[in-house]
Amino acid sequence: MSAQDMFWAAPPIARTLTAAIVLVSIPGHLIGIPDLYWLVFDTYTIFTLKQVPQIWRLVTNFLITGPKFGMILDPYFVFTYASSLETAASRFSQPGDFSIYLAFVSVIILLLGGCYLGSVFLLSPLTLALAYTHAQENPNQQINYFVVTFSAKWLPVVMLIGTVIMASPYAALVQATGLVAAHAYDFCTIIWPQYGGGRKLLSTPVAVQRWFANVAGAPQRRGAGTAFNTGGPAAQNVPQRSAGTGGGWTSGFGGNGWGQRGPGRRLGGD
Repeated sequence: MSAQDMFWAAPPIARTLTAAIVLVSIPGHLIGIPDLYWLVFDTYTIFTLKQVPQIWRLVTNFLITGPKFGMILDPYFVFTYASSLETAASRFSQPGDFSIYLAFVSVIILLLGGCYLGSVFLLSPLTLALAYTHAQENPNQQINYFVVTFSAKWLPVVMLIGTVIMASPYAALVQATGLVAAHAYDFCTIIWPQYGGGRKLLSTPVAVQRWFANVAGAPQRRGAGTAFNTGGPAAQNVPQRSAGTGGGWTSGFGGNGWGQRGPGRRLGGD
């Protein structure tokens, strides 16, 4: 399989986010194009009324890795945990759930890590949020983190300790806002509805569900596991084999699967 095939076979959100991080950070760190100064989170330039607000910084600050090894490790961790959550997480059972999760945790990180703590780089807390949710989904999975092997449930703690050692306590504090954001999502969607007796505080809008249901490469839930829609809306017009044949991602019951059969005959007729 070529690199292009591997890229398009990956989950759509994970591959898009990772590609954006690579395309922004690597040339930005190595040759200064784009100038990362214009992409970091800066409350003055975003919320000022004295000039045109630079609202793109609300997104681009999540695309900037650390220098040196960070240019390799940060995209790797994001892709690994985002792919796992997008394709296999039970809490993201509907199309578009993972996108709402990303939007929600990003807003919390912007408020806590950006506005309150004053950090201009927020990819680290977003990565920790993904790692925390991955650990909640796979608490007993064995993870190799550099030279240490441990259960996934300890992953957020290990990442925070590593940040304290290799960076600073302040960097770890900023990173910890990702843990708060991910737990806040769990509270709104799982803890409060299931254990608090309340209603679900956060859900995916129907319009978002419909859009992601038709996105090429989007994960499709089915009884035998997770499949990927590789054809987008146009795939609805392509004949699909029935589920029993193992081909295609649709069962064929609503399309050509039954339509290719003849009109049939009455018992006892000609």
